[in-house]
Amino acid sequence: MNSVKKMSPIGIFDSGVGGISVLAEIMKWLPDEEFIYLADSANAPYGIKGCECVRDLSISAARTLRSRGIKSLVVACNTATSVAIQHIRNEFNIPVIGMEPALKPAVEAGNSGNIVVMATPLTLREEKFNRLFERYNSKAEIIPLPCPGLVEMIESGAVQGQIQNYLINLYKDIDISKASSIVLGCTHYCLIKREISAFAGKKVLIVDGNEGTARQLKRILAENNLLKEQTTFHRELGSQNKVEFLTTGDSSVIIPMCEKFMEKALDANGGFND
Repeated sequence: MNSVKKMSPIGIFDSGVGGISVLAEIMKWLPDEEFIYLADSANAPYGIKGCECVRDLSISAARTLRSRGIKSLVVACNTATSVAIQHIRNEFNIPVIGMEPALKPAVEAGNSGNIVVMATPLTLREEKFNRLFERYNSKAEIIPLPCPGLVEMIESGAVQGQIQNYLINLYKDIDISKASSIVLGCTHYCLIKREISAFAGKKVLIVDGNEGTARQLKRILAENNLLKEQTTFHRELGSQNKVEFLTTGDSSVIIPMCEKFMEKALDANGGFND
């Protein structure tokens, strides 16, 4: 690939602001890259829609980013990945990276207890998750837990007390004291990781797929000679990256929300890896 391609931005999309948590993790691993993030907020949430609808919306979002000259695409949404990733890969001639619930690291942690997978109803219904479930259910007791309304609550800027009440009701039939880990199967949930951890207690491991996605993206870009040359060292997180936010919703509302959640996500991530 030529140097123009190397200098091109990486495209990332989600149904709303949830993918900001993925973007922040990718910025940690790829500090010299530039990004275009698309929040399809006019059509959020994806997790309660039908498969064909989500597929069409995802392909449309991907095409919008491709028109901006991106060198690779991250589908920063478990639901969109489940139903649309192969269709997008079939159409695009650039690397396309998706998400999946991080069951493998939760199982491999080897902790005694149940593994709860919090995800949207559609993610849990799709074949991609059920293949994961079948692969690991013999190694651990896995409890799929659909979380209707949680994406909307996060997007609306719910305060800690509201999140806490939601979690109390969500887990009313699950003994959290018997859980070893909670897998966050939706990128939106990563934005309230602290609240979920506070509810579950210090002994419960909170796992998400963001780091795995960032590692995979870095590996694929390197294999395709698409990584920008590293030029800057020892900087604050986010000080080098350039990010452009786009949205299908009300930009006067959604763009500031993206910026706010980016600050929160970067603060949670800490510093860069070497």
